[in-house]
Amino acid sequence: MADIAFLLLIFFLVTTTMDVDKGIVRRLPPPPNPDAEPPDIKERNIFTILVNKNDRLLIEGEPGQLRDLRERVKKFIKNPYGDDNLPEKRMENIEYLGEIAVSKGIISLKNDRGTSYDMYIRVQNELAAAFRELKNELAQQEFGIKYDELAKKEYIKAIDKAIPVAISEAEPENVGD
Repeated sequence: MADIAFLLLIFFLVTTTMDVDKGIVRRLPPPPNPDAEPPDIKERNIFTILVNKNDRLLIEGEPGQLRDLRERVKKFIKNPYGDDNLPEKRMENIEYLGEIAVSKGIISLKNDRGTSYDMYIRVQNELAAAFRELKNELAQQEFGIKYDELAKKEYIKAIDKAIPVAISEAEPENVGD
């Protein structure tokens, strides 16, 4: 009887799969100081994305497609030609990179309560991919290797400082059709 119980136990251990928790890897900012004055953010520094209950995107006030989101976010953050409608930049001296222009751009994401989880994840993936591609481009330009392949922690920190991931997520509400 013990042999049969042991064999059944082994059978269930071998045939059972364990799900691994998956999630969006993002470090949350520290809580704001309650006494601190909220920063004054110019409208040009905010890129708004709304997702309605029908999983349709409104990007910067215009209907948009998920496939276009990544490139539009990259263009917004890079602002390669100093466009007055795109975010400002501040010059920062970053170790290993030198004097570099850092975007003041913030991505503002707002979802409707009825937005599907699948669409929420797809939008998050596009945003993460946009920042990853920007970091890869800068790492390739500065160090001759992609960000994903950087081994030195100092280089990774430098790229992270040059291209900060600034995503503001508002609490879901009914944003309309």
